[in-house]
Amino acid sequence: MTSLDKKGHEGSEEIRGDRAPGADPDADARAVTQAALFDAFGGIRGTLETMLPGLLFVGIYTVNKDLKLSAIAAVAVALVLVVVRLARRDTVKHAFSGVFGVGFGVAFAMVTGNAKDFYLPGMIYGAGLGVAFTVSALVGFPLLGVVLGPIFRENLSWRTRNPGRKAAYTKASLAWGLVFLAKYAILFPLYWWGDTTQLGWVLIALKLPPMVLAVYFTWVFLAKAPPPIDVFAEMEAEEEAERQRKEAAAAARRGEA
Repeated sequence: MTSLDKKGHEGSEEIRGDRAPGADPDADARAVTQAALFDAFGGIRGTLETMLPGLLFVGIYTVNKDLKLSAIAAVAVALVLVVVRLARRDTVKHAFSGVFGVGFGVAFAMVTGNAKDFYLPGMIYGAGLGVAFTVSALVGFPLLGVVLGPIFRENLSWRTRNPGRKAAYTKASLAWGLVFLAKYAILFPLYWWGDTTQLGWVLIALKLPPMVLAVYFTWVFLAKAPPPIDVFAEMEAEEEAERQRKEAAAAARRGEA
């Protein structure tokens, strides 16, 4: 089990109420929230893995202006990261997302012949996420709650049964939306009017700080929110109660016979 998996597992135990006597509830909330965020977004390692192919692409292109060589290097390192994850039996969802992102970027750039287009699919996707996060918060169905609900074992119970968590998810989703939109408000003018190396280096520079900022806001909002309602534990309790009821009814019938 990886360190992230261990954090997620420990977080799930805390959510279910398996806390040591006298444990600090606020500390538990912060720990559970941190574990869930690491699981959902891959932590620093996952973010760095998504940065490395783009960094290699822009580094090689800055030196020799060779689109094909830059593209091959980016795809190769993305695949190596997946192989390393598989060899270590780590979760590969973030590494695979990096491969797909690099693959789309390479395909687009090779078709158009414009090296800047390597970054365009990811930029469109990121801007779309910014719009989705913002709109979902404004309409009262925050996207972050949909993403994190299963990790917290609460699914969508926050929508109708936990208004405090719904408010926290709304604020956090709005924070993600605004951070993403601000980031791409900087990048798209560079795509239109800057050159490939300028765009690439600025994009690399803006990869980690906005993500850290958005995750920090999410952690702040959720750590102060009411605890999640563990709907999985509720379903398990209902199933256990139904099993016991059936066993009692069967025992009663045997006694009557």
